[in-house]
Amino acid sequence: MTASATHRAIDAVWRIESARLIAGLARLVRDVGLAEELAQDALVAALERWPESGIPDKPGAWLMATAKHRAVDLLRRSKRLERKHEELGHELEARRELAVSELDAAIDDDVGDDLLRLVFTACHPVLSTEARVALTLRLLGGLTTEEIARAFLVPEPTVAQRIVRAKRTLAEARVPFEVPRGDELVARLSAVLEVIYLVFNEGYSATAGDDWMRPELCEDALRLGRILAGLVPEEPEVHGLVALMELQASRMRARVGPSGEPILLLDQNRALWDRVLIHRGLLALERAEAFGGVRGPYTFQAAIAACHARARTPGETDWARIAGLYEELAQLSPSPVVELNRAVAVSMASGPAAGLEIVDALTSERSLKGYHLLPSVRGDLLSKLGRFDEAREEFERAASLTRNERERKLLLARAAACADQCRRE
Repeated sequence: MTASATHRAIDAVWRIESARLIAGLARLVRDVGLAEELAQDALVAALERWPESGIPDKPGAWLMATAKHRAVDLLRRSKRLERKHEELGHELEARRELAVSELDAAIDDDVGDDLLRLVFTACHPVLSTEARVALTLRLLGGLTTEEIARAFLVPEPTVAQRIVRAKRTLAEARVPFEVPRGDELVARLSAVLEVIYLVFNEGYSATAGDDWMRPELCEDALRLGRILAGLVPEEPEVHGLVALMELQASRMRARVGPSGEPILLLDQNRALWDRVLIHRGLLALERAEAFGGVRGPYTFQAAIAACHARARTPGETDWARIAGLYEELAQLSPSPVVELNRAVAVSMASGPAAGLEIVDALTSERSLKGYHLLPSVRGDLLSKLGRFDEAREEFERAASLTRNERERKLLLARAAACADQCRRE
């Protein structure tokens, strides 16, 4: 194997093994930042040795063993432990020996609980949302700082600073490396799901830049969601989120044209929709709904996505059911954005005038003041009602609000089409 091929293989191994490696080390050293440093040291060792010795049969075990030996060395040399030794005497020595013993056993441990602990630590509410996203992609997604920066179109030093501050905050706050229990689990799980879906959404509909989508982010979010579903299979909303992401991801090949231009849902070639992802999404939705009880917001959204996935043509879409699902979702989680989506469904089920009535009631919503999809939806409904001059103004306003270049061009093209209609009349 050539050196370049070995490096590509090492990169693939790292993407697969890094989260488990960091999770196992973090449980033992009780410091996420130190755990990542130890894992990185093991990666450097692999880059130095594997091109000559070849990739071992169990690369993950090799990396864990290398990191473990480094951790043992640090434990034995730690000045902090030496200071505590002076204070606690033989009790500390016993604890240190126990820690070394635990490290020796780490290579054979089941990593499921450790991964779950790492998920909840990286998404701890003591961190800002931006920090949670960056740290999650770094520790659980195996992405480099450069890759995260490129994905979110922010300077690399900004991402690096977020990650460093996040690790410092976790250490200073003495955040326990554990899975929360009881009522706290529900609240903390919601924060975890929010981070994963934020990552997915940024890949599915990029908020800024020249690309309509960033598929790599969708793949990272899907992988994290599937891992989480395996770790907490009894939580219905986890399956609901996985279902939602699988079903939305199934449309990705149909969402862009040959030149990368956006293609809206009703104009998509449904033959390009990924039937495997649709099947997986519908199965995940069944698992979420099988628990019974009140459906959560992700399960509701997955049920809506399923209505689209089951329709072989746009005309077969059950818009009345979608409108009803949005109405139930609005009762569960009131939101102007949910209401805007309901307006679209109502317009498809009962006509554009009915949808426009709902949208007009949202124009005074302060939270939607800079939300480009509000004038975009209003422009679409006005154009369907033949009010082209008003629709043009709305599309132009929407174009001025979006930060995505592909979307801006699409909106300006729709505004131009409305202007042409005005000239013909």
